[in-house]
Amino acid sequence: MARITKPLTDTEIKKAKPKDKPYKLFDGGGLYLLINKNGKKRWVIDFSFLKKRNSLGLGNYPDVSLREARALREDIKKKKRK
Repeated sequence: MARITKPLTDTEIKKAKPKDKPYKLFDGGGLYLLINKNGKKRWVIDFSFLKKRNSLGLGNYPDVSLREARALREDIKKKKRK
């Protein structure tokens, strides 16, 4: 059964601090925010296509907002279905 993920909030994203290793904050539907050791925050979506796992970078936060990242996720899902 799929894991249920609590959607991110803008406050959680702003409070995320760098750690010794890069880590991920999941939003659901394959979308997550990758926080690097240097503090850069990057949107990434994981999806499968033709039975292969793929990752696609959507841009850096705050250049790409939470709302824009979610819209891009939905757009990618629609295109994948076609």
